[in-house]
Amino acid sequence: MAIELHSLEESLERVKTLQSNSSERIIIGIVGKPGAGKSTLSNYLLSHFSEIEASLLPMDGYHLSNLQLARLGRSDRKGAPDTFDSYGYAEILKRIKFDSTSTVYFPIFFRELEESYAAQGSVEPATKLVFTEGNYLLLSEGGWGEVAQYLTETWYIQTNDELRLERLVKRHHEFGKEMAAAISWAQSSDENNARLVETTKSKADVIIHI
Repeated sequence: MAIELHSLEESLERVKTLQSNSSERIIIGIVGKPGAGKSTLSNYLLSHFSEIEASLLPMDGYHLSNLQLARLGRSDRKGAPDTFDSYGYAEILKRIKFDSTSTVYFPIFFRELEESYAAQGSVEPATKLVFTEGNYLLLSEGGWGEVAQYLTETWYIQTNDELRLERLVKRHHEFGKEMAAAISWAQSSDENNARLVETTKSKADVIIHI
């Protein structure tokens, strides 16, 4: 049965408990629907550690480029599971788990550009705590099915769907979509993905309510 957490403070205490019980690098996978608050939780946790102590690997860096999406005819579904390089994402997690002697570089996605830049982020040899966040860490299809084996724990964020949709619309609008388009995307493409993510909830080690 999954452990239940009910605040950001409890999530931090959980991290500290994991640290006290292990001398190995800890990798925590934070899963949730679009707009669930994955970045909010990740940034809260990161703020309690130095840049060397902890690092954040966002799944979004593994978005296929807009050029590739157009080539594959998937531009109108950007954000769906098959619009990411899932195998590349799984491989970087494998390196982070097993290679503690090298700096591991990874791409970062920039929403204002809708593209990723290679090697913008890094995990240093001295880093003992890595957070990785995204929608599909608990899916079984494709490369997603390889992800969980490299994670110390997977956390699923449970949040109010009405508030989550409001946040999504606001975010899409702030990053350039007209309000009508922002609402349409949040209620269609994002919600299709959200329903899929919800089916993976039972696989999580921890459920956090925020």
